[in-house]
Amino acid sequence: MEKTQLNSLKNNPHSKKSVAGFLIALGIVYGDIGTSPLYVMHSLMVGNGGLDKMSTNFILGSVSLIFWTLTLVTTIKYVLIALRADNRGEGGIFALYTLVRKRAKWLIIPAMVGGATFLADGMMTPAVTVTAAIEGLKGIAIHNTVLISTQNQVIIVTLIILSTLFFIQRFGTQLIGRAFGPIMLVWFAFLGLMGILNLSSDWTMLRALNPYYAIELLRSPINIRGVFILGSIFLATTGAEALYSDMGHVGRPNIYTSWPFVKICLLLSYLGQATWILSVKDNHTLQNMGSAMNPFYQSIPADFRLFGIFLSAMAAIIASQALISGSYTLVSEATKLKIFPRLKTYYPTNFKGQLYIPTVNSIIWVVCLFIVFYFKTSENMSNAYGLEITITMLMTTILLHQWLLMKRANRFFTTIIISFFFIIESIFFVTNSSKFIHGAYITMFIAALLIAVMFIWRYGERLKDDNTYRSHFVSLLAFKHQLNDLRKDPSYPLYTTNLVYLTKIHDGYRIKKNILYSILDKRPKRAQVYWFVTVNVTDEPYTAAYSVETFDTDYMVSVQLYLGFRVDQKVNVYLRQVVNDMMSNGEIKQQPQKYTTIPDRDVGDFSFVIIREILSPDTKISSLKKSVIHMRFFLQEFISPANWFGLSYSDVVEERVPLVLGKVSLNRLRLVRKDRSALKDIKVDDEIDDDDED
Repeated sequence: MEKTQLNSLKNNPHSKKSVAGFLIALGIVYGDIGTSPLYVMHSLMVGNGGLDKMSTNFILGSVSLIFWTLTLVTTIKYVLIALRADNRGEGGIFALYTLVRKRAKWLIIPAMVGGATFLADGMMTPAVTVTAAIEGLKGIAIHNTVLISTQNQVIIVTLIILSTLFFIQRFGTQLIGRAFGPIMLVWFAFLGLMGILNLSSDWTMLRALNPYYAIELLRSPINIRGVFILGSIFLATTGAEALYSDMGHVGRPNIYTSWPFVKICLLLSYLGQATWILSVKDNHTLQNMGSAMNPFYQSIPADFRLFGIFLSAMAAIIASQALISGSYTLVSEATKLKIFPRLKTYYPTNFKGQLYIPTVNSIIWVVCLFIVFYFKTSENMSNAYGLEITITMLMTTILLHQWLLMKRANRFFTTIIISFFFIIESIFFVTNSSKFIHGAYITMFIAALLIAVMFIWRYGERLKDDNTYRSHFVSLLAFKHQLNDLRKDPSYPLYTTNLVYLTKIHDGYRIKKNILYSILDKRPKRAQVYWFVTVNVTDEPYTAAYSVETFDTDYMVSVQLYLGFRVDQKVNVYLRQVVNDMMSNGEIKQQPQKYTTIPDRDVGDFSFVIIREILSPDTKISSLKKSVIHMRFFLQEFISPANWFGLSYSDVVEERVPLVLGKVSLNRLRLVRKDRSALKDIKVDDEIDDDDED
């Protein structure tokens, strides 16, 4: 067996520490967590009764909780621990799963749950960030004209921005993507400078870095929500999981370099807002504004407020774009790991890793519009935001525990560390659970639906592939002579030069019987070379290799393609290279073409056959298993294997065959021959008389 490397797929050139990498990290990684100052302090203030209920101890405790949440969850767990659990530079819950999946089969459960909840909760990010940004314009005069004065106008502008953002995805975002880094650099610098400006009036607010104030607030009666205040505090770190997921785009070194800058700017913003709140808590004009008063915007000096609103809108759009792109990546990785249906994917630009999945784009767009219509204000959205991401973090913690054990870290200290994070995140989950009745049931329903789809797709495939239910596999070796005779038989027209079946080879030579049935029985297909191609998705994201087995012939070839879970599955392109390599090595004959537009073309034509299985009524398995397989086949009806394997412009034939699972009695459908006289007393419901025949 010969193994040959296809093409070299290099990692992102910006994955090494550099100024460009620093800017790209700002533009890609921190969109979600970077827009948290728009609504975190506002949520804390409104949740505790409004501006007039603010006190020094409450504000100190709130900022202290934010700081230590960012430190413990984002800095220690994700930046210092999780970022080391990379799969050839790629991060995220599915990349982490590929590292540990061989340790136990049950690990697929936290991977599926974490991926589904991350995707579902992230659908609210564009809605809440853009709405919060546009709300800052309400009542602001631009050239003596107030453009937005009501919440309905905020909703309309938000819908227009979101719709435009989702519409341009199909054209790619390479151009605007280049501006993300510099804009976010200005955004974080603005957060820091405004924070320092407000903090300079009372530097004693730095006391909030003392964890005493955080602990004291949780037990103090001035905190009317008690421990459930953590539901609002958690909003400050919702982007931590996205930070880990986007590691592959920018590289670990650039996150290490940029995170301290980002954290300091965020902390300064929270400290500045806190100082400002304490300085104006007795202002009746601001008190009368009620929940419409957002401390982020109001704390910005009037001369800079319009600029701050514009920057926040840009940051919100960038955060939304990062979420959308991240969703494409997440779904793409899930499909290549065979835990999600294959969806049509486009690559609109030459920018590495940029995907466009129309189905995902449409679903997120519709959900975002619905969320804006349903919740109407960013306050209502933030009250329902964050529940699912706590579940994602818990699932990541479980997988991280397995990764640390796999790395043979000290079991005692590993258990202590992981238990610590698990307890913290469990508390966040419990405190965020109250958001379910405030609207989180919408994203919980979406997450449950995604988990169901993943379960059906994966478990249905396992039921089909279970050898106890599988009808028959046959040996390719037993059909060598028949295939040889068929390819030489001039009584059959040449079907194609290269006949390709996309299938899975077992034990190196065993194949589904229905494939040989397609070649020999259903319609004898004469070809010069019969190809049996298996696409294997590897744990490494950028693998591109293949191996071949010819069975001591020059007309039967089993090809094993090894493609990383982030590599495009363009089978026709890869197979053409395999044919050229094998002809150069003399393993198969040259295929000169008499009629061609390509000079000296030595590779013949290809025909790809894809077999779709239909569950037979004769299947004898439990009703539950049968239902799962039926639902999986239903999902398959919306999927084009030709598009998935990059065969959109190739000659593809799709054949349907019955799938019989379980033991079926061969005598159940046998006819018994009897004399005509013995059948004369049998009544027939629909007899056809001579008049009907005429």
